[in-house]
Amino acid sequence: PASHRKRTNHSPGREMRREEKLCDALLDVSGVRFPVHKLVLCHCSSYFKALFTHWSSPDRRVFHISNVSADIMKVILDYCYTGLVHITEENLLELFTSADHFDVSGITRVCCRVMKEHLSPGNCVGVWRLTNMYYYPQLNKQVFVYILKHFQEVVTSSEEFLLLSAEELHSIIDEDELNVEEETVVFEAVLRWVAHAPQERDKHMVDLLPKVRLALLRPDYLTNCARSNGVLQNNRRCKAMLMETIRLMLDARATRLNSSLFPARLARPRLPRSFLVAIGGWGRNGPTNSIEVYNNRTDRWVGVANNNGAPRAYHGTVFLNGCVYQIGGFDGVYQFSTVHKYDLANRTWQEVAPMHSRRCYVSVSWLDGFIYAMGGCQGHVRLRTVERYSPETNQWTRVSPMNEARSDASSSAYNGKIYMCGGFNGEHCLDTAERYDPLTDQWTMIPQMSSRRSGLGVVVYGNEIYAVGGFSGTNRLNSAEAYNPSTNTWRPLPAMLRGRSNFGIEVVDGRLYVVGGYGGHSTIHWVECFDAKTRAWTEVRRMGAARSALSCSAVYDLPNMADYAASHQVREEERERDIR
Repeated sequence: PASHRKRTNHSPGREMRREEKLCDALLDVSGVRFPVHKLVLCHCSSYFKALFTHWSSPDRRVFHISNVSADIMKVILDYCYTGLVHITEENLLELFTSADHFDVSGITRVCCRVMKEHLSPGNCVGVWRLTNMYYYPQLNKQVFVYILKHFQEVVTSSEEFLLLSAEELHSIIDEDELNVEEETVVFEAVLRWVAHAPQERDKHMVDLLPKVRLALLRPDYLTNCARSNGVLQNNRRCKAMLMETIRLMLDARATRLNSSLFPARLARPRLPRSFLVAIGGWGRNGPTNSIEVYNNRTDRWVGVANNNGAPRAYHGTVFLNGCVYQIGGFDGVYQFSTVHKYDLANRTWQEVAPMHSRRCYVSVSWLDGFIYAMGGCQGHVRLRTVERYSPETNQWTRVSPMNEARSDASSSAYNGKIYMCGGFNGEHCLDTAERYDPLTDQWTMIPQMSSRRSGLGVVVYGNEIYAVGGFSGTNRLNSAEAYNPSTNTWRPLPAMLRGRSNFGIEVVDGRLYVVGGYGGHSTIHWVECFDAKTRAWTEVRRMGAARSALSCSAVYDLPNMADYAASHQVREEERERDIR
C-alpha cells in the first residue's frame, strides 16, 4: 500500500502538544525527544498506562523508550493525538510490530486490515509467519486459507516460501483444502524446499513425504524422481517409501483394485476449489427434487438429501453468498413465480420474495449483486419481460424487456453485461442473441448464432460466451459456438460427443461441463467436459439418475466443503474401476 489513513475519535490535545503546553512527560527515542501528555497516551495504550501508573514514580518526567525508531514513534504519537495513522509499504511491518509492543490496538487493527487487503502470492507467507509470531488468530487463519487457495502461485512467486520452517510447511501440505490441480505441485514443492538447504532439511523429508498424496502421482513419474532426484537418492528411507508406493500402485492396477483401498492418507484427493451442483429437473417419472454434487478431483457424484425441496424442472439456479437460489420452474401442473434458496452450510431451504411473473423455461444470471430472471413461459405466453432480485432488500424490480420474447433460452454475465442467446418464441427456435447493459437499462441485438438453438446452454468460458447444444426445431444439437465480445463475432467450436438439449452447464476448475439433458428419445445422465487447452470433449462420471430440464451451479468457499466431497464415498459399482 502506498498510503493508508484511518480516523477514530480521540481526546483533544494536539494543539497543546504542538505548542508543548501542559506536557507532563518526555519520551526519549534514540536521542529524539517527544513532549507528550500522559493522559492522552494512557487513553490509547495499555503499555503507556502501565508505564506511567505502575512502572515509574508520579514525578518522573523523562522516559527512555527502546526497540522503536523515532520515525515510527512519531507515527504512533500522531495517531494518539489525531486519530490518523499514515501507513506505507515501507513502514507497515515496523509500525505493526511496534504498535503491538506498545499495545496500540487502534493501529494494529488498521495494519491487519491493510495486510489482508493487500495479500498476494508473493507476500502471504511473510504475513502468515508474522501472525504466527504475534497473536492475531483471525488474520492468521485468513492468511492461511489464502495460502491454501493460491498454493501453486505461492510456490512459484514467493521467495519466503523457501524460508518456511519444517513445521510450517508440514501444516500447509497436510491440509485437504490445499488447492492444487496436480499433486506433483506439492511433491515438487517439498523437494525444492529441501534442496534449498539440504544438509539441514534432509532429516525432515521422512515426515514431510507422507503428507504428499503419493498414490495420486503416476508410477512412471515417481520412478523417474526416485532415480534422478538428488534429494531422494541420498535419503534411503524416503526412496524406500516411494518404491513401496509404486509397488502398491502397480499391484492395484494389475488386480483391478480401486484406489480407495490404499491407506487413507496415501490416496485421498485434495478437496476441490469448487463443486458442481445439479438441482431438480425432469426424470423418467416426472419432475424431481434430486440434488447431486460432482467432485471433479475424484470424478464422482454424491447425492444430497433433499427432504424439504419441492420437485421442480425448467427452473434456473444461481449461487450467491453460500446459497443456491432456485427460481421459477414447472412441476407438471403449475408454472412458478416462487423463489427458494438452499443454504449449503446448514442444508436448509428458505422461501424468499416471489417474482412478479410466473416463469418456467426461465433464464437466470447473476450480475453486480443482483439476480436477473429473463423471459420464460407462464402457460401459453412466452415472455420478453425481465426482473431482477436484490438479496439485500429481498425485492424484485422490473427492468427493460428484451427485444424478443424467449423461453428455453440461456444467458450468462460477462464484463458488466448479460448475454442472452437462442430460445423459443412460441413459433420458432431462435438463432438471435442480445446483450443487456444495466448502466443504461437497454438491450442491444448482437450477431446471430450459426444455428437455431432452443434449450441450449450458455456460459462464460475464458473471455468468450459459449453457446452449446440445444434443439434446432428438428434435431438435438451437439454443435457449439463462441461469441467474442471484443470482435463482435461468433466462431465454431468442437462438437460435443452427444447431442442434447435442456441440460445443465457450468465451468468448474477451468473446464466446461454439460450435465444430463434430453437426447431426442429419452432423458440422459451422461456428463462430458470440454477443456479449452486441448480443445477436446471427454466423458466423465455420469449422474446417478437421468434427467433433463435441470440446472447447475458452481459452488465454492463453503465452510463445510468436505461434507460434499466424494473421496470417502465409493459406490459398489465403482470398485472395479482402474486407477488412472
